[in-house]
Amino acid sequence: MEEVEVVLKITPYLGILVVIVSIIGLWFPILGYFLLIVFATLLLIAPFRGRWFCGNLCPRGSFMDFWVGRMAGKKRIPKILRSLWIRIPIFILMMGFMGYRLLNTQGLVNQIGMVFVIMCITTTAIAVVLGISIAPRTWCTFCLMGTAQRIIGAGKYQLQIDTEKCIECGKCEKVCPMNLKILEITDNPDCIKCGRCVEACPKNALSFKK
Repeated sequence: MEEVEVVLKITPYLGILVVIVSIIGLWFPILGYFLLIVFATLLLIAPFRGRWFCGNLCPRGSFMDFWVGRMAGKKRIPKILRSLWIRIPIFILMMGFMGYRLLNTQGLVNQIGMVFVIMCITTTAIAVVLGISIAPRTWCTFCLMGTAQRIIGAGKYQLQIDTEKCIECGKCEKVCPMNLKILEITDNPDCIKCGRCVEACPKNALSFKK
């Protein structure tokens, strides 16, 4: 059964969680454990809806779209950043570094929490720099968890195009935060299922299918 999908009402406000963890977490490292909840949630959703979490529930995605987006760049996201030849090494490097830091915490709760807080600050800082200089969702093209979801949920909950209704106006491409082309959106595992293209289509030619 087909269903129309649009950005959830709560999505624009989730960015506050990034601010809380990144700033208040420096004094209360226990907040870093929030990242574990995020990781667990997206890994549970990915096998059924691919990168749906990225477009609807990701705090950093919300922060970049609705907070940083106001002063973000308008350039096209470089295709090279979508390459797994770039993404996999970054994934291994950053996860390895975080693992190394965790091994040196000696199991202390606050120190473990601080490792996650620092990871949140570091990745958010990179996302902001890329967002302002290129486009809001640049970081999302090679995000660690986005890459994991891409691999786990490839082919799930794909966008469908009714070619008889489509007039190739390009409005869907203009609102796509991942800069995907219309023919790529339907089978690209990096589609974040935000539903903005569905909402923008004047002919109701787009929909998601379970």
